[in-house]
Amino acid sequence: MSDQKIPVLDLAPATEDFRAQVIAGLSRDPKTLPCKFFYDETGSALFGKICELPEYYITRTELKMLHERGVEIAAALGPRIELIGLGTGAGTKTRILLQHLDSPIAYVPVDISKEQLTQSTAEFSRLFPALEILPVSADYLNAFELPRPIRRAARRVVYFPGSTIGNLEPRNAREFLRKIAELAGAHGALLMGVDLKKSKAVLERAYNDNAGITAQFNLNLLARANRELGADFDVSRWRHHACYNERDGRIEMHLVSSSRQKVHLSERSFTVEPGEHIVTEFSYKYSPDELTAMGKQAGLCFEQLWSDDEQLFGLFLFRVEDRA
Repeated sequence: MSDQKIPVLDLAPATEDFRAQVIAGLSRDPKTLPCKFFYDETGSALFGKICELPEYYITRTELKMLHERGVEIAAALGPRIELIGLGTGAGTKTRILLQHLDSPIAYVPVDISKEQLTQSTAEFSRLFPALEILPVSADYLNAFELPRPIRRAARRVVYFPGSTIGNLEPRNAREFLRKIAELAGAHGALLMGVDLKKSKAVLERAYNDNAGITAQFNLNLLARANRELGADFDVSRWRHHACYNERDGRIEMHLVSSSRQKVHLSERSFTVEPGEHIVTEFSYKYSPDELTAMGKQAGLCFEQLWSDDEQLFGLFLFRVEDRA
């Protein structure tokens, strides 16, 4: 099985969907661009570099927790599970989790980046030759159909690593958690990474690194629109800006125009004033109490929280609420 190329079920958004969402976002006030389109091949590579930055604590903290508490986490998930990974990217964290699991039945990675999914699936088939791997390239925020493993699992566990839940508005996050509860089904569970609330200084350093990699990552969204959609953003006339909004409990990532300019896309023209912002990402941070309350509203019962000594990041385990 390790030499067999595993086909990727491709349900990812088409170019026309990207075009429509960029046009819609540039037509708003304030202008926006969807953060889900960060992750083309270039963006995925840049995010890999971000994860290694000293300022960006999220990835290394979650990895450390998986290494140190992996046996405990795996025991809580149980044996013979079907693991569904949402947005697992290169799969570095999932690999550690799988190494600790007791006889997992199948792994279903779901990611918007088909290129990265293809690479990680090939690597996983080599590392776990007995594991059935069913990759799906899709926007997991929208409805999609899961492939069915050959063998029946004891339970479904959805693994949602990183802190992607923070990219959703709280109302949308609750609705998404309801969909996850339905996806996991009876006796199912959710293991989810969450960036916890902390000082403004720590948060702003994480999104404004000294090496400027996050800036490149943000600006690549404009470059991607140029490459794939034929837009004419002058990337040199935009700068990255990230700040923490303490009132709303979120990091806000922007691209700021340095001058008055026009952007053209599909026979549409958009005027941008000096200092005008395009919002590219919100990243909400949560306290444990806020997150467990949100889970309860979505039909998920809190079971356990693993966190680091500094309380920077949390891995939350929920089970699907029993329905009479």
